[in-house]
Amino acid sequence: MIRQRLRGRLEAWLLRVWFGRASLPDRLLAALAAPVTLPLSWMVAVIARDRRNRIVRQDPQARSVPVIIVGNLVAGGSGKTPLVIAIARGLAEAGFSPGLLARGYHAGAASGREAPGTDHGVILVDRHTDPARAGDEAVLLARETGLPVAVATDRGAAAGVLRRRHPECDVIVSDDGLQHVGLARQIELLVIDDRGFGNRRCLPAGPLREPADRADSVDAIVLTAVDAIAPHGPARVFRSSLQMQRFQVLAGATGWLPKEFAREHGSATLSAVAGIARPERFFESLQALGLHPGCHPLPDHADIDPVWLAALPGRWILMTGKDAVKCRGFDRALLQRCVCVAVAATPDPALLKWLAARLHPTAHREG
Repeated sequence: MIRQRLRGRLEAWLLRVWFGRASLPDRLLAALAAPVTLPLSWMVAVIARDRRNRIVRQDPQARSVPVIIVGNLVAGGSGKTPLVIAIARGLAEAGFSPGLLARGYHAGAASGREAPGTDHGVILVDRHTDPARAGDEAVLLARETGLPVAVATDRGAAAGVLRRRHPECDVIVSDDGLQHVGLARQIELLVIDDRGFGNRRCLPAGPLREPADRADSVDAIVLTAVDAIAPHGPARVFRSSLQMQRFQVLAGATGWLPKEFAREHGSATLSAVAGIARPERFFESLQALGLHPGCHPLPDHADIDPVWLAALPGRWILMTGKDAVKCRGFDRALLQRCVCVAVAATPDPALLKWLAARLHPTAHREG
């Protein structure tokens, strides 16, 4: 836990510096680090441009299974995973048979080690897969969609295995992977939240994985916050909103609609845990509902110690879906205190219509 706390503090400091919320001490420390971070940032930009030049976009007519990339330019979350779930569900409802790709953060696949039962390091994930093996996001994708999910550091290899093992898949949606050279793609969606591109510098001096002008070459931009602003460029722009859907106890069938939970437990002592890129967004959404939990931010993709979790005060421990999948196997008495706050993205219907038209241009008419 000490290592996780230190990592969490470092991540929080970087986010303050990158996105203009730094205090005077933060800015002084960033200035002292600039002789190291700025040259590294320039190197990252050069490497990113070279990598982009090596990414191959195959002719859609020559591709048997098109790939949709849902990615971002900034390090950390911007609402990609809920959007991927919504897109996959929407495509399935439109008659497609999607398969999903994920990176598998902090999992055996992410380490580059080939785990038993894998195909060249690729792990096929379902709702029962251990998140420690495949990563929290991958298991969340499988549980929320019921669709086949493949995980590997080499997303091109993952796409190949997914297609061989699930020949019914006629489209692949990748959660992130915009910068992955080995994954050819037909459609690129760039997700942007309310933070925009921050100070517009590449890592580590700023939050960008590649220069901001990369936004000019994607097929469409999806804004995932009400006050998010799209950069000027040729890409189409769509919006997607995120809403809390249900509060569900991890052990048992007990659950509430958000307003029901707030009405019944708004005055109770609560704890809230969030191991996501922006934990404050989760805590703020609870507070907007009238809840006032003790907030416990964790680093993105952080492991959860059941002993630490059980020691948190309050009748209920609220957590995100990404955190809930990591609690599998915990003591049932603890799981009866843990409540998953399920959220769902609602993309503009025009986005799903546009995607369907791009995937099957002869079968769909674009409006």
